[in-house]
Amino acid sequence: MNPRHLSGCLVALALTLFAWAPSQAQNFAPKSRAPVTVNFVNADIEGVTRAFAAMIERAIIVDPRVKGSITVYSEQPQSVREAWQSYQSALRGLGFAVVESGGLLKVVPEADAKLQTGTVSIGEVGVRGDQIITQIFTLRYENPNNLVPVLRPLISANNTINANPASNSLVITDYADNLQRLGKIIAALDNPAGTGVDIVPLQHAVAADLAPLVQRLSDAGGGAPVPGVVVGGAGGTTVVADSRSNSLLIRAANPARLALVRATIAQLDRPSTLLGAGGGMWVVHLKNADAVRLATVVRAAFGAFGSSPGGSAGIASTPTPQAATPNVQANAPLGSGGGGLATAAQPSTGGFIQADPATNSLIITAPEPLYRQVRALIDQLDTRRAQVYIESMIVEVAAGDAADFGFQWQGLLGQSGDKTGLVAGTNFTPAGGQGNIIGINTGAVQGQINVGEGLNLGILRAYNGITTLAAIARALQSQAETNIVSTPNLITLDNEEAKIVVGENVPFITGQFTGAGGTGGATTNPFQTIERKDVGITLRIRPQIGEGGAVRMTIFQEQSSVKQDTAAGTTNAGPSTTKRSIENTVVVDDGAILVLGGLIEDRFITNKSKVPLLGDIPWLGALFRSESRERKRTNLMVFLRPIVMRDAGAANRFSADRYDQIRGQQQTTQPTPSLAMPINESPVLPPRPAASEPLAPLPPAVPSAEQLPVPAPAPQR
Repeated sequence: MNPRHLSGCLVALALTLFAWAPSQAQNFAPKSRAPVTVNFVNADIEGVTRAFAAMIERAIIVDPRVKGSITVYSEQPQSVREAWQSYQSALRGLGFAVVESGGLLKVVPEADAKLQTGTVSIGEVGVRGDQIITQIFTLRYENPNNLVPVLRPLISANNTINANPASNSLVITDYADNLQRLGKIIAALDNPAGTGVDIVPLQHAVAADLAPLVQRLSDAGGGAPVPGVVVGGAGGTTVVADSRSNSLLIRAANPARLALVRATIAQLDRPSTLLGAGGGMWVVHLKNADAVRLATVVRAAFGAFGSSPGGSAGIASTPTPQAATPNVQANAPLGSGGGGLATAAQPSTGGFIQADPATNSLIITAPEPLYRQVRALIDQLDTRRAQVYIESMIVEVAAGDAADFGFQWQGLLGQSGDKTGLVAGTNFTPAGGQGNIIGINTGAVQGQINVGEGLNLGILRAYNGITTLAAIARALQSQAETNIVSTPNLITLDNEEAKIVVGENVPFITGQFTGAGGTGGATTNPFQTIERKDVGITLRIRPQIGEGGAVRMTIFQEQSSVKQDTAAGTTNAGPSTTKRSIENTVVVDDGAILVLGGLIEDRFITNKSKVPLLGDIPWLGALFRSESRERKRTNLMVFLRPIVMRDAGAANRFSADRYDQIRGQQQTTQPTPSLAMPINESPVLPPRPAASEPLAPLPPAVPSAEQLPVPAPAPQR
């Protein structure tokens, strides 16, 4: 008999048996049914699926893409559940899977099973076998992002795993049996990262001194660092000093590591050999604060110990002048003179605290109890200070309109040969200084004719063979608009003054001397004294970060420029300058924009020149007058925006944003390629490296065409 025909007969026989079985066992639970024997060899998938649908009494839909033959058989009788699992395993081997959606079972390709499954389980997996479901695992201790690379290789290629850090959970879609295995792995990995916090009080050592040493020893003993794992974080050892109780707070990965750290602390917590009759000597290396300033502050805070009965020798009651001297420049009022870097501070002497500016360290000579108090105060003051990025926006919008209209004429009354004659006429000088009729005729005689700007209509007349201008009418209207935006910006530490100057250094004559006494009365040894001053934009700010992110700022802002009419120094007094300045103290929220001040000016000027009486005659009087009008409108505003950067991450993000911005502008302003000119690229900043990579070196000042980088497309922002 044909094998395929035999297979079809077996399918029909199985359908008959399963159609009869429910009617005979309808009063029994499915698990109590009699064992069945299936024998489908190279049978059609759709026919076998109908047989199993009758067996489990559930409707099963076969996707049109599911085609082919399937083999499911058992040599011994088995339960319906076992037969159903054998059917699912056979489908999985062919690249198909069973999913449940809306109460219906579907046979679909494995690649689409994760999109069509409607079974979502939370907690323990309740389904078994090779059915694809979605399981949500809620973690208690471990970060879900850390488990994704561990579990991803254990999941079939067509199924997915996703981490949700917000709810600290994992969402996995896979076969039910594999999800049970993954659940056991997750339960084993989801354990506390380390032991609880253990407090180790110190008897002799100072907690702030011992904590960095113990931390380094613990990190070095943990083996080679693992990429992506932060040292001292979860899974490592963390040691924190508590200066108030002189204790160390320890959290280790396991009890064995905790015992090792405690043993190390016990060996290091010994009496100091530097202690003598007058006390001990300690060197404290500061991380953020200035040693000279901090020494002065600490001496002032502990000055009372110098006069107390129980005080120790060598403790000063007041700060010494030597220690205060290096702070004169730092505490100078805002806007004071002086530029450039200050000279190196000298080591401060006197008192029980010495400052070494070269290493930014403090040398403390005091008994151990006093040293512990001083060290606790130093730890509170030696903290990283926030920085403030300040952007000043100077906006000036100016517009000017001018109009000029006038009529001039000159005439000679008389005939040729007369001894006397009569000359009459009008002449006015327009607002621009050019266009006077007499000046035009004088220039015409010399071969130079300049009638001035605007529309000019004139009448020519010849006198004794010389052509001159007898009458001229002039009309002129002009408009000027100015739109200037300057944004000086700078970064400074909290409560530290910063200054930026953008402009020119212009010489001003402050004195001159010329001595007489040479041969023939000639002058000897002439000289001038010159003082150079900055002309441009000056911004000097001292910010102070307050509670809630508000920034209190003492501001000095000045905008000056050299007037164009005296820019070359044509007068003995030197050039003239214009100046606009603001000096005040304001409070601005972090990231907010505040207007500091400004100028709004609207000026109207009218100039009239006319012949008395005749210039007032209606209509006809226009022949005897000249008039000009001018209007100027100026709007000047100064805005300020501070941005607080409290940590290194904020400063790096802000600097990276500005770096990418200026690099994008360089890339978009490349010159147009030209075959005639060999220079077709302008310098471009190198790409910004990652945080762990060093910055690439800048190109040479005058690079060759081969050294210039190829510009990349401008980044989309």
